[in-house]
Amino acid sequence: PAALLWGWLLLGCSWGPGPPGVGAAPRFSAAYVLDDAGGLGRRFDGIGAATSRLLVNYQEPYRSQILDYLFKPNFGAALHILKVEIGGDGQSTDGTEPSHMHYENDENYFRGYEWWLMKEAKKRNPQIKLIGLPWTFPAWIGKGENWPYDHPDVTVYYIVSWILGAKQYHDLDIDYIGIWNERAFNSKYIKLLRYTLDKHGLQQVRIIASDRLWEPISFVLLLDSELNGVVDVIGAHYPGTKTVLNAILTGKKLWSSEDYSTFNDEVGAGCWARILNQNYVNGKMTSTIAWNLVASYYEELPYGRCGLMTAQEPWSGHYRVEAPIWITAHTTQFTQPGWSYLQVDGHLKGGGSFVALTDGLGNLTIIIETMSHNHSRCIRPLLLPFSVSPQRATFSLKGSFYMVKTLQVWHSRLGFESAHTTLFQQLHPVKVWKGSFSLDLNVDEVYTLTTLKTGQKHICPDPPPSQPFPSNYKDDFNIRNPPFSEAPNFADQTGVFEYFINTSDPGDHVFTLRQVVVQRPITWSSDADQTISIIGNFQWENFTVTCDIYIEQPRDGGVFVAGRVDNGGIYVRSTKGVFFWVFADGTYRVTGDLGGEEILMKGDSGVRAHAWHTLTLNIQGTSASGLLNGYPLWENVTITEPSNGWAAIGTRSFEFAQFDNFHVE
Repeated sequence: PAALLWGWLLLGCSWGPGPPGVGAAPRFSAAYVLDDAGGLGRRFDGIGAATSRLLVNYQEPYRSQILDYLFKPNFGAALHILKVEIGGDGQSTDGTEPSHMHYENDENYFRGYEWWLMKEAKKRNPQIKLIGLPWTFPAWIGKGENWPYDHPDVTVYYIVSWILGAKQYHDLDIDYIGIWNERAFNSKYIKLLRYTLDKHGLQQVRIIASDRLWEPISFVLLLDSELNGVVDVIGAHYPGTKTVLNAILTGKKLWSSEDYSTFNDEVGAGCWARILNQNYVNGKMTSTIAWNLVASYYEELPYGRCGLMTAQEPWSGHYRVEAPIWITAHTTQFTQPGWSYLQVDGHLKGGGSFVALTDGLGNLTIIIETMSHNHSRCIRPLLLPFSVSPQRATFSLKGSFYMVKTLQVWHSRLGFESAHTTLFQQLHPVKVWKGSFSLDLNVDEVYTLTTLKTGQKHICPDPPPSQPFPSNYKDDFNIRNPPFSEAPNFADQTGVFEYFINTSDPGDHVFTLRQVVVQRPITWSSDADQTISIIGNFQWENFTVTCDIYIEQPRDGGVFVAGRVDNGGIYVRSTKGVFFWVFADGTYRVTGDLGGEEILMKGDSGVRAHAWHTLTLNIQGTSASGLLNGYPLWENVTITEPSNGWAAIGTRSFEFAQFDNFHVE
């Protein structure tokens, strides 16, 4: 108690109607009324986040600690919602995620990490809501076209199969389903999706549309009564806390179904604090979902560290609980989906905002933020100038809240240049006197005042220190029953590389890694024409990559090993590096790019399909050399750029190929 009181005094907070402390800067003063007598505002639907890759590779206890910070109630972020990608074999920003149906006659509900992540979230919070949304689709859906709506019955079958598989194989109930991330929607498809869900007894699955902008979906819903009857939520991305009149007129739930996407330093935390409140205050959005959940992918890929926390070193066990985790807790630990917002303006006179929510049973939670412009800019959209000043806010509690006598107080201050940052600190409770209390607010703060006494800030023991990726790394892929379909630390950027049991090989290559996408998927971004999976340390300059390779496609098949790979994610088509290719026609090439346009050397190798060969690429300074089966094939190729980058493996096209005994040093 002494520590709590000392923290309260140190912050210079003033409870009650008395004047601010001596020497305090002049403050705005304003009064705000919180009253439920005239009815409540919109129903709160929760705070959530969407997903990331390297987390599954962490060892215990660190993996469970990270999951606890994200999902465990009254622990850390205590998220209400988990949004996952329905993998479609295509690039979705920082990598590809495997489909449950690579091919039309193929079903496998154990690929990728999303099933595992949903189960881990449910294990910690059985009430968490689950959302599925496709970014890409396997090629067979489009029957030759880069479009999922020409055969809506096929696409519906594919999506409903995923929902049914979640239940049948993992006992997971999907609560919401999206249409196509940030791409066009199709009314006929959405109506057929609703009909088919109902036919399969999935009436509880709600439809979100269209995970893009407020328009044209809002306008179309107003015109098409049948479509209006099957869409439950209008989801917009990066709405800048604003909505549009047509969206309001539909009467639908309004969500910011993807937001944040900002580097997770204190400015990122300020962004998150501001939009969590103002998405409702300005835009009547009752749910905000962060992309992404945890920055668990190589940091040099697009949008590095744009997660609520950072866990990008499974090899060391190191992770960081970033400020956005505790900003999230200010809302999530003291509300639940099903609570209601109070009908109140929510704008503070001195700048900033507040929201108030109730469970309808007498509990009240107030969240206040005073984020300044420069300390709360999100990555998008452009934030117009505004000012925030120190201020005194007096709140009058009326209606069923008039009898509240005490409110618990949780406080965060983002210090920025002053470095005096405090995150999710419990302060001395505030006494409510005759239904009123006052609070002195400084700039860049978050307060939660609540009747709930359940909030907790858990701190796990420090994880291991940060370490670079191992400088000597091997993987022989010899695992009979892998817990996941993908090998640890490989990050597929085009195509999908999966563990494979090679039953036709009784020798040394029974257990391999196989590229399995054989047609270009229906893409969301600019996937490469070649497949590629990266691994390692982006800062590597001088290293050797060795891998056994097996070309399965005769005549025009081909594979590569690569070093100093400088790009991935949505920019994968422009990837440069040192690429050592061998082809089924018996030739080889060395190129300076993934596209194969910058040819550094070429010649004959004697390699053929359906035989194992060993490729070795050595890069030292400005020179590279290559070995085939242990013998020099080419040498002294001059390398000018890039000067550093990852190691990689891949194929010439969307084709089957196998890899084994990978080694980088």
